[in-house]
Amino acid sequence: MITIDNLNLHYDKTSSYNTGKNIGKKKASTQVIFDLSLTINEGEKVAIIGPSGAGKSSLLHHLYGSLQGRAALCSQRQGLVDNLSIYHNVFMGALARHHWLYNLINLIKPFKQNLNDITALCQQLELDQPLEKKVDKLSGGQRQRVALARALYQQQEIFIGDEPFSALDPLMTSRLLETVLAQHNSVIMVMHDRELAMTAFDRVIALDKGRLVLDSKQQSINLQQITQLFQTSAVA
Repeated sequence: MITIDNLNLHYDKTSSYNTGKNIGKKKASTQVIFDLSLTINEGEKVAIIGPSGAGKSSLLHHLYGSLQGRAALCSQRQGLVDNLSIYHNVFMGALARHHWLYNLINLIKPFKQNLNDITALCQQLELDQPLEKKVDKLSGGQRQRVALARALYQQQEIFIGDEPFSALDPLMTSRLLETVLAQHNSVIMVMHDRELAMTAFDRVIALDKGRLVLDSKQQSINLQQITQLFQTSAVA
């Protein structure tokens, strides 16, 4: 499905300075991924774990960029439009499937079939709010489920998620994760819950300081190695 070889990723950060004589901005480049090689096969369900700042999100967004057109992304940033309703934010996942005129008419007066489909999807995600409610009126967990619903409504074969359940309780997380895994042929997901990552996914990848430190199938995961990774990072 996707292969990367000796990947190095950098991001540019702009900062302001004031020396008293000169005021301006300067750019600095920071490396976040180092010499990473990886192959993810069609049909795999892969969890990416690691301590904060390990480069997980950077790697995930690189993978998404390589798979655009085939993958749906549920990002931590969510990208919701606050002054639009739950319905219209979810329907954005289907914009590419329809002609612009269809989308325009649906914006003004939603079509019945779309309403039924999105109602069913929101019920599946335990989002019991009126579809006409604007997303700026929702809680953090509700907004996260709207973003998840939009990603699912893209109906792509590959799902890419960057901690899409971080605002939800463990039981709901487990239920919604089952939904995502069941509806997609391939899944690549950054997970905060290590135990769920190790039990629900076929394969676990761990990063530390931008480097790949673990790549293991579920049946051969070394729990002690993963525990040590997080303990060492916490001490550092």
